[in-house]
Amino acid sequence: MSQPMLPPAFADLEPFAAKWCLASEPERYAERMASSMDEMQEFYDAFYPRVEEAIDYCDKFPLEDLPDDALHLLYLIYSLIMVSMPVDVWHQARVVDAGEAYFDRSIEPVP
Repeated sequence: MSQPMLPPAFADLEPFAAKWCLASEPERYAERMASSMDEMQEFYDAFYPRVEEAIDYCDKFPLEDLPDDALHLLYLIYSLIMVSMPVDVWHQARVVDAGEAYFDRSIEPVP
């Protein structure tokens, strides 16, 4: 078995780590588009009730000096944000009535 990616307090979310702990928005968007609604719903249902706890955990550290497990947890939070609209509002991975519109960022915020 590989090393855990998340802090021990979030071990129950470890099954989602390999798929959703992604460092960049393009990676998270690509994963959202490649995932089924069932996969996104399962991730959302498991993590959404604990997201405030996860934010509180990450807030214990300076943003520019997060330990790896906290950084992975932050990436998981970012992925939850990425799937929240499809799960909560659209009930599909693609943006409703947007055709193939997509915006590539030239830079993105990083911890």
